[in-house]
Amino acid sequence: MILAGGFGTRIQKLLPDIPKPMAQVAGRPFLEWVVRFFASAGIEEFVLSTGYKGEVVENHFSHQPVPGANVICRRESEPMGTAGGFLNASRDHLPEPEAWLVANGDSLALADLGSFLCSLEMGLCEAAVLAVNVPDAGRFGTIEMNSDGSLRSFREKRPGAGAISAGIYLFRPELLSAFPLKRPLSFETDVFPELIHRGHVIAAHQVNAPFLDIGTPESLPLAAEFIEMNMPQFQQVRLGIQ
Repeated sequence: MILAGGFGTRIQKLLPDIPKPMAQVAGRPFLEWVVRFFASAGIEEFVLSTGYKGEVVENHFSHQPVPGANVICRRESEPMGTAGGFLNASRDHLPEPEAWLVANGDSLALADLGSFLCSLEMGLCEAAVLAVNVPDAGRFGTIEMNSDGSLRSFREKRPGAGAISAGIYLFRPELLSAFPLKRPLSFETDVFPELIHRGHVIAAHQVNAPFLDIGTPESLPLAAEFIEMNMPQFQQVRLGIQ
């Protein structure tokens, strides 16, 4: 599941007619690069949660499919937040997956997905968050972990090095019924705090990996260089994930 339904208010003046994840980067929409990264790991089935100008996303992937990726789009009728959009797009999806791998469509961490996906296979947690180490976490806020590597909380934004959420999550399908009922619904401010409060164990898988968020006027121009410097990550099948 890739979340591509946000307005992108901070860079809307730069992208007046398209949703933020569809910003042109190195000759393709950034969202396509996100799909290509996960497809290069062997993932074949994609659900795109769309909202604002969702027809732009739908038209692109229907006319320019990514080789090896089966992409379907499910649009929200009103802004539902990241977790709300996920629940809306996952509803009645058949067959039910063994786990949902969820990613933001406006950011990307080029991490080894194999070890991350093993988080649920070990049976020690019901969900997992990919945490990437960055030299300055001031834009994002940081993740706090317990001594056993489970997620404790999300901290407010502060300057300095730290581990941040990469916007990539894993969920067992049965855990979705424990999500709060409110809308809009955010993963970081609503879902994870509530799940932790209820005693659910969420793994925080900490990695060092190239990371980019295109959500500001300062970070968007960095995207083309980011893609070009890491081009092999989008071209090679690196895992046998089905």
